[in-house]
Amino acid sequence: MKTHSVTIPTLVGMTSAEARVAGYDWRILADELSDFGCVVIENLLSPEECWMLAALYPQEEHFRSHIHMARHGFGKGEYRYFKYPLPDLVGTLRTALYPHLSSVANEWNGRMGIGERYPPDHAAFLKQCHDAGQTRPTPLLLQYVSGDFNCLHQDLYGDLAFSIQMAILLSEPGKDFTGGEFVLTEQRPRMQSRVEVVPLRQGDAVAFAVHNRPVKGSKSNYRVNLRHGVSRVRSGMRHTVGIIFHDAR
Repeated sequence: MKTHSVTIPTLVGMTSAEARVAGYDWRILADELSDFGCVVIENLLSPEECWMLAALYPQEEHFRSHIHMARHGFGKGEYRYFKYPLPDLVGTLRTALYPHLSSVANEWNGRMGIGERYPPDHAAFLKQCHDAGQTRPTPLLLQYVSGDFNCLHQDLYGDLAFSIQMAILLSEPGKDFTGGEFVLTEQRPRMQSRVEVVPLRQGDAVAFAVHNRPVKGSKSNYRVNLRHGVSRVRSGMRHTVGIIFHDAR
């Protein structure tokens, strides 16, 4: 089947990406992210941007690897990791989002008694990753069809891992697909696990904890462990772009 090349819309350099991201009230978003381990950032991408990103999936020149989940016991479905240089839309948003999330991540580490502090800009953090041998880009494009699902997991690719990541829904629920809800589970010490089902619309992003986050107890903070996944797609096709801020070994 013949495929056609798609040009990704450019955000007119970093200024436009920063302006788009800065338009949100990050104090409110950070509070909800800390309270629940996830937060929805509405309308981060336009429908046109979503369609153009999803249309990249069959174009192998944009990617470094292609994963079929069933072969690895990850679930059912597939995804592709982008290669460097990232598409402008993905790369500029990754850079612009990082400073807003690094302040939350650093606050979490302080509350959990973890000494590591993330630098204020993404380039400095990527240099730390690359110096540690983690040089492969981790942003990815996922594709699910009817019957596909993603098992609960954590995206840890080496010793260095940023505490928060994002997923942006590129397809329109109820029109392009049904089912396929984004799900988080939180394992709490000596308590039953808590489940969060996150409603997303086309262009919405969810920021969520990669591994651990702190929770304030009656006497002090304690650490909870999170995993994320996608429930079974009932019909249609679902595309998502994942923005992970650390690189892989």
